[in-house]
Parts: sequence; C-alpha cells; structure tokens
Amino acid sequence: MSHSPDDTLLTLFDEIRSETLRILASVDEQQARFASPGLNNSILWHAGHAVVVIEDLCVVQPNLGPAQHPADWFDKFSWTSKPATVTAWPTLAQVIVELTRQRDRIRPLFASLTPERLATPLSPEPNSGSVRLSIVHALHDEAKHQGEIHLLKKLWKLRA
Repeated sequence: MSHSPDDTLLTLFDEIRSETLRILASVDEQQARFASPGLNNSILWHAGHAVVVIEDLCVVQPNLGPAQHPADWFDKFSWTSKPATVTAWPTLAQVIVELTRQRDRIRPLFASLTPERLATPLSPEPNSGSVRLSIVHALHDEAKHQGEIHLLKKLWKLRA
C-alpha cells in the first residue's frame, strides 16, 4: 500500500533540525560548555538533549526502533540528568555529528509513516497520546531548547 508522507511533519522536522545545526555552527567548544551563573545547563547539554529527546519520543516510545545515540547519553542529556554530576562530556563536534546522523536516519522513517501509524496510540492507557503527538512534542521540545541556546550565546557575550 502506497501513501504520501506527512509533508507538514517532514517540513517541521527539517526546519527545526536545520535551525539547531545552524545555531550550533557558530559555537566553539569553550562557549558550548558555558553555563551561566544560576543556570544548570550549557549549550552542549541543550544540543545533546535534542538528540536524546528526539530519539526517545520519536523512535523508542512509538516502537519504531531502538535508540541509536551513544549508550551513556541518556544519563547525561535526558530530562532526568544532573549535569553538575557529569564528569565526561562529549565534544560539541560529537554532538553535532549525532544530530546530523539522527536527521539523516529519522527523516526517511518519518516519511514512511502512514496516517494510520501516526494516529496509533503510544500505549493502551487512556490519553497516552499518538505517535504523531509524541513526534510533535519532541520537535517542540527541540525548538524550545534552541531558545535556551540563543540565550546562552547572548549571556556568553555579556560575561565579565
């Protein structure tokens, strides 16, 4: 059975991931590790978080495949992570490679999803949401973290 991909979903994914990569292209390693006083997370954390959230909410939870980011990244970059306790961070370049690999791997996956699959509930639990909702939620999360990266870039320029 042939189907047309969801162009809106693909456009949203393309726009958000392209913008994340564009923003990070002007960040160096020192700037990437900067966490402003009073804030817990660095640009590096926000970028790595995008990898983990997209993987978990767009691939793992909808049962479209296993996580393919480095094994220890969930502990470093997830919503339950504690950045102050992390002792070994990947480089920004490594995170950018993962963001790019993920884009190239997930885009065809999204294009293959039928309207029926996108409407499938994530679980039998009431109000669990659909595959589409999980994907949109993850993309929205990445877009919000772009704003955090922008803020940290501004704070970097203002530091004393």
